[in-house]
Amino acid sequence: MKIEHVALYVKDLEGTRIFFEKYFCAKPGAAYHNRTSGLKSYFLTFDGGARLEIMTRPEIQNDEKNSLSAGYAHVAFSVGSKAAVDALTEKLKADGYKIAGGPRTTGDGYYESCIVGIEGNMVEITE
Repeated sequence: MKIEHVALYVKDLEGTRIFFEKYFCAKPGAAYHNRTSGLKSYFLTFDGGARLEIMTRPEIQNDEKNSLSAGYAHVAFSVGSKAAVDALTEKLKADGYKIAGGPRTTGDGYYESCIVGIEGNMVEITE
């Protein structure tokens, strides 16, 4: 069994698509729009086949995120090396994203950083 995809509701669908394309090399599928419900979405595909569905609807609320709330905590991307973690972290920082932690080696052996990404969603960058 494998996870087929994970979905994320956002207010700014196009901004979110651009974020994942620019920083994580996402390849978007065709835009989908359900005119009855107002749902708009893209499936983003990443190297290795992982997929993220980003979705929006007119009634979506953009509540303040709390890193200790129940639910999904972050999405993690492996970029291949410590140098790549450092470089992407610096690029995101230079572009105005908040670094929530790292880069560092965690107690369980991961070299990672964590940034507050688009719309306050946490993104972990690992080697």
